[in-house]
Amino acid sequence: MSTIDEKFKLPSRLTPTQKNVWIEYVQLAEDYKPLNLGLGFPDYAPPNYVTQTLAQIAKSGDCLLHQYTRDYGHPRLVSALSQLYSRLVKRPINPQTEILTTVGAFEALFSTIIGHVDQGDEVIIIEPFFECYEPMVKMAGGVPKFIPLRLKDLPPNQVPTSGDWILDKDELEGLFTPKTKLLVLNNPHDPLGKVFKLEELQHIADLCKKWNVLCVSDEVYEWIVYKPNKHIRIATLPGMWDRTITIGSAGKTFSVTGWKLGWAYGPSNLLYNLQMVHQNSVYTGNTPIQEVVAIGLEKELECLDRDHCYFNSISSELVVKRDFMVKVLSEVGMKPTVPEGGYFMVADWTPLESQIDLSSEKDKWKDYRFTKWMTKNLGLQGIPPSAFYTERDKSLAENFVRYCFFKKHDNLEEAARILKKWKS
Repeated sequence: MSTIDEKFKLPSRLTPTQKNVWIEYVQLAEDYKPLNLGLGFPDYAPPNYVTQTLAQIAKSGDCLLHQYTRDYGHPRLVSALSQLYSRLVKRPINPQTEILTTVGAFEALFSTIIGHVDQGDEVIIIEPFFECYEPMVKMAGGVPKFIPLRLKDLPPNQVPTSGDWILDKDELEGLFTPKTKLLVLNNPHDPLGKVFKLEELQHIADLCKKWNVLCVSDEVYEWIVYKPNKHIRIATLPGMWDRTITIGSAGKTFSVTGWKLGWAYGPSNLLYNLQMVHQNSVYTGNTPIQEVVAIGLEKELECLDRDHCYFNSISSELVVKRDFMVKVLSEVGMKPTVPEGGYFMVADWTPLESQIDLSSEKDKWKDYRFTKWMTKNLGLQGIPPSAFYTERDKSLAENFVRYCFFKKHDNLEEAARILKKWKS
């Protein structure tokens, strides 16, 4: 290695971030042009009024909507978020000190972890996990501690739901030590679609209180929950507001993932740390996008308890797609887990393993080999779930594939055609 290469090599704190499933699979999609059920975004238009409002703001006579806005959040947006979440968590939330808007929920997570984790602090991460959790903890100098959700034993012919993936209570309790600083909770869960029940959340809350641990609750799929399941915000449990930072997303809320707008809310003493990271990295967000989302929230607040509210209708729209995918995957021989929330589904593909020669793919884990083989040979792309596990536990996921079903029905029909043709 030359002296210049040696001096400017990747810093050690960033080495865990080199391999990224999204970069690899986006390139794979570019190369092979498959029907893409891998990446997690809708392939059809968001609500009309959202894009119409964006057009109106772009042409607005208020020139200041195209300039910098308040660094910790556009005033109109933090006001709308305060109205919404004060109602949902049943306590007043100060829009100036208890809400921070960010460049996507990704930055909210980054600011939270970098802002609260110090050298040697331990952070409990539930597997499978959004793949940025681990590298963010390591960048902060923290030590991630992992615990997997495991599929419990079921009768042979019973179709599992995401509620059947559970934490071992004793194993979870054993992870808490005086060094534990944070626990990261993703609810509703990606990729399983698990909606944590009150008993499960209460157990996590009790441990956080016992060990004086901060709960980071990633709730970007909060509005996508299928009946009869209910989303419970862990910050609403007794004693948890004071030790919870909750993460939200405009991209998931209004089906506009490309807008990259998120937020965090919680008590001001905890939000302060996020503000310090934010003001010294991003500083401020996109003004017109924040204005549009504020208007959207104001509109939905007027009908929050009605079926036609987008926050309610989106689950009714997606449950049809979910059930279609469950039927198709079951008919071709896979074993899907029926999600209780979100718009992803994992399925055990190994009943079909005898029909596939994966020797052409050289990845270590079977789910990588399977998803690449499917992309190249059948023109259908999924995501390998082992990407959402630490190295120690990747074997728990290699029999599964993750699909996104927030797609046009024509594309879900095409996926069904591809799979059924292959099966026959």
